[in-house]
Amino acid sequence: MLGPMSRLKKSIPLLIAVVAATSALAQSPKLYIMDCGSVAQMNPQLYDLKAEEIKGPRGFITPCYLIVHPRGTLVWDVGQIPDANFPVDGSMAVQGSFTSTKKLLPQLAEIGYKPADNTYLALSHYHSDHTANANAFAGSTWIVQEVERTAMFAERPPPITERAHYDKLQNSKTILLKGEDKDVFGDGTVVIKYAPGHTPGHQMLFVKLSKTGPVLLAGDLFHYPEERSLDRVPSFDADREQTRRTRRAVETFLKQSGARLWIEHDWTTHEKLPKSPAFLD
Repeated sequence: MLGPMSRLKKSIPLLIAVVAATSALAQSPKLYIMDCGSVAQMNPQLYDLKAEEIKGPRGFITPCYLIVHPRGTLVWDVGQIPDANFPVDGSMAVQGSFTSTKKLLPQLAEIGYKPADNTYLALSHYHSDHTANANAFAGSTWIVQEVERTAMFAERPPPITERAHYDKLQNSKTILLKGEDKDVFGDGTVVIKYAPGHTPGHQMLFVKLSKTGPVLLAGDLFHYPEERSLDRVPSFDADREQTRRTRRAVETFLKQSGARLWIEHDWTTHEKLPKSPAFLD
């Protein structure tokens, strides 16, 4: 029969395993998906496609994301119509081809978060359908590729931008990336990945979820699934050949990591995903 000390020694490896598993679970982030509107049907030619080649909806969905980690929070992409531009009567906001029925900040408040308490802000890129509420997060630490930030604050801003959306970020605490990835919380569960082409400093977000598994929020690396399957690149990408190189690297990464690719604007991708206040973990 084992004595007390022998039993204790025998149980130590099991205790270590339990503690390690509990710690890993505690570090797993939560991912909230916010409704930040929709975009009217687009001209397929802009995406090097024909109308008959697009099997799903030709319009886009515009999500925003909140990642909650034990070491802080990260807001990723912040919508297409600023909350301040919604009608005062609470009705739907319309701005050109953009339509939104929900403000971003009240969606965050519903689950107990507000911009003043947010740790990090990151944008997939500078196009206006991803930056609408950026100024609300000027108190967060902004994680951005240096080449992207330089373009955003150039004397002549790039096409498809609204500098008024993000001008306050110029004075934000900033982590400048030089063509590199960023492990946001230092444990490999939330990683910003450099993915140039669509814009000079375009980024994607890898999130390793304990139950859902790893996912890759692809920003605008693709807009339609057919861009991926047919190897088509939008005519307005900053560097179309760079986009192709990035896409090839991403396919390799997906195979190595086992991550699922989420095309952020694709209705089919998002229609089955839970929306905030529900979350994925």
